[in-house]
Amino acid sequence: PCPLCCPQLEGLCSFLQLPTCPEHLLVRFCGWLLALTPDLSYTSAAILAEQLFLRRVLSLTQQPSRHLMAALTSFCSKYSQPFCQVLVAAVLREPGEGTEQTKLVCELVEECLEPDCVRLVLSQVLELPLSEKLLPVVQAVLGRQVRGPLLSPTGFLASFSSAEARTISPSLLVVFFQEVLPPELFDLLVLTLCRQAPAFATSLNYAKLVTAVLTMYQSHVS
Repeated sequence: PCPLCCPQLEGLCSFLQLPTCPEHLLVRFCGWLLALTPDLSYTSAAILAEQLFLRRVLSLTQQPSRHLMAALTSFCSKYSQPFCQVLVAAVLREPGEGTEQTKLVCELVEECLEPDCVRLVLSQVLELPLSEKLLPVVQAVLGRQVRGPLLSPTGFLASFSSAEARTISPSLLVVFFQEVLPPELFDLLVLTLCRQAPAFATSLNYAKLVTAVLTMYQSHVS
């Protein structure tokens, strides 16, 4: 564990001006963090996620710079759990549309987060009243179920030739996909979508989301 207690670490971040340092330096600092031995404790990583990124992400009015994205993905690669608990949760709770913030969370879900953290993000969404802002995040989570580790270049399907892959039963793939989303989380998602349906009677995003759920999990929805 990190020898610094919480107030000391927060004070050090403030002294070093980490919340406002230039973004190219942020990338270098995150690279240094990843090389630390032993690893940061959960609490220390959560504090750093807040100090390094929270203000920057919540203030986004346009697409994040490549330096900020590099720093975010670098930090996520090792400390994704505290990152999600601190930063993603704050973005999801933030009032207003938060267009750029939502796009960022979707990109992290689609490209960076490990499966356990993808499930964490979905559980965080389902703890909140569903809104238009949150629908793309749920859609991104479902997209990960389709791609998952199976469809990656080094995943399950990569072990088959193209001809062999075409003969694999879709029902077999559904079994693999659904290992990513636990039944209790899937049940909560369906229950939430059903309960919130009247509020989204004219929502195209909601209709797309329901269609995706019915398509992917048709054998589990009655």
